Amino acid sequence: MPLSDDDVREILRLIDESDVGELRVETERFSLYVRHGDDAPEPVPAEPASPGATPQSVDGGLHTVASPMLGTFYRAQAPGAPPFVDVGTRVEPDTIVCLIEVMKMMNSVPAGVVGTIVEVCAENAELVENGAPLFQIRPER
Repeated sequence: MPLSDDDVREILRLIDESDVGELRVETERFSLYVRHGDDAPEPVPAEPASPGATPQSVDGGLHTVASPMLGTFYRAQAPGAPPFVDVGTRVEPDTIVCLIEVMKMMNSVPAGVVGTIVEVCAENAELVENGAPLFQIRPER
């Protein structure tokens, strides 16, 4: 049985009220990792929403990096910081291109391919849907 938004909120409330330092919940279609405490966690790569799903696709020769989840799109690590990438930036598959914030948790999104950013498709601090295009990358051959 999949977890609902209310289930996730309840899990986070319980973690917040407990002394548990870390919690990982994984189901067939959902993965949640929470680290509780004063230390700010490093962003972790976002996992696809379901087995076999991928946050990237190839369209017209360009590689689309799509949002792996519903959340707020951030181009930089912090307000005022330079963006992770911009048009013309060369990326590797593990290059972090943005963050998606979901319930105060930052999820890093990797490029997924070697290439060059040719378009930024979302506005900074914009709410994006699962599957919404974030970047277009021209892959190197």
